[in-house]
Amino acid sequence: MNVEELVRDSLKELAQEAQPAAANLADRVLVLRRRRRARGIAVVAASAAAVVAVAVGVPLLDGGGHDVRPATVTDGRVVAHADQSPPRELIGAGDAVMAGYSTQERVKQPNKDQITTRTYRLLDPDTGTYKKDDRWSFVAVAPGARTAAVLERPLPAARVGLLDLASGEVKRWIPVPQGAGGASFSPDGTKLVVTTYAKNPDRRYWSARIPENDTVQPQTVPSRTGFTLIDVSSGEGQWHKLPFWKGKYGMAFNARTDLEFSHDGKYLWEPLSMNPGSQYHAFDGTDVKTPAAEKHVDPWVEAGLSPDGRLVAGGFAGTNKKIASAIGDPVTGKLITKVPGQQLLAWADGKRLIAWGIGGDGNEFHQRLVLVAVGSAKVQPLSGFRSPKDDTGGRWEPLFTTR
Repeated sequence: MNVEELVRDSLKELAQEAQPAAANLADRVLVLRRRRRARGIAVVAASAAAVVAVAVGVPLLDGGGHDVRPATVTDGRVVAHADQSPPRELIGAGDAVMAGYSTQERVKQPNKDQITTRTYRLLDPDTGTYKKDDRWSFVAVAPGARTAAVLERPLPAARVGLLDLASGEVKRWIPVPQGAGGASFSPDGTKLVVTTYAKNPDRRYWSARIPENDTVQPQTVPSRTGFTLIDVSSGEGQWHKLPFWKGKYGMAFNARTDLEFSHDGKYLWEPLSMNPGSQYHAFDGTDVKTPAAEKHVDPWVEAGLSPDGRLVAGGFAGTNKKIASAIGDPVTGKLITKVPGQQLLAWADGKRLIAWGIGGDGNEFHQRLVLVAVGSAKVQPLSGFRSPKDDTGGRWEPLFTTR
């Protein structure tokens, strides 16, 4: 039995078994500066030599939970490599899989500009390992973790490619003459939205410099022009004008304002730096009301709604040294419970989530991937700790997708 068959069987087994208050503006700005929200992804794979782990509960110093330390491979529902950072082998839980990750650095330019440059390691679905692919400035992985949308350097790119992750070959190039800067797949993988920009959203311009921490630093420049909505099967797409209007949406804290699909895939949405925190659009770009099911979704929490829509992942809700995040009712917005994770990244199923957890030193940037569950104080490490130092190779950002 090959890895892909093990993946499929593990997912079927899991399927047979198997769900806050909005952050304030200052918190949202901090989150936005730390990372780009990238909700989505998930297929899970088991190693070819699956081993059932013996878990030992140990009190955590950092979060008030119990640390469950697994062997490298667990029972097929959870694939953990708690000794690896950055990860070399597949990490996943339930219907969620880490389909890749990126590291980044600010590259100084001769004219004093700076470009935030990503280097990706993408999952090879045939071997279950992450392989370096430094050709791309931006990557979004489709549900199923077999295909990725890729943009060449520099941004904005003139086309978007559909990359086969197993072979590493681009199977189709789709022209985007308006300038592609970001991309996101629909929940079912049939559509792709490509956000277009006039300038590189990852470039910091010295001409737009401002005082920052007793120094002068170059800044990004908002330049979104619209989006192209693409049918993945045919490769056909249509561009729609949708600029970022400061007067309408408030001050831009980040030039990257990519569009993403709603939970049900019927609308597009974008993050805002002011209340209500997000703006939804029809597929032609016109504004629409926030769908009732997503009224209480915090746009800065990556996990969003649970797969069945019964729960919504919320923001940080810890107290003192206790690490916790909120789980709310998506209909009323009321707090239901808390889970021992710092940032909630992806739902593994209706009750479990992949999150960032922090170490016993209490440093909020000293993080590792963990699995947490609604109604449980246990924390299961999935990866090793990433470096607390920003813009370094040891500080990696995961890419998640759904199967």
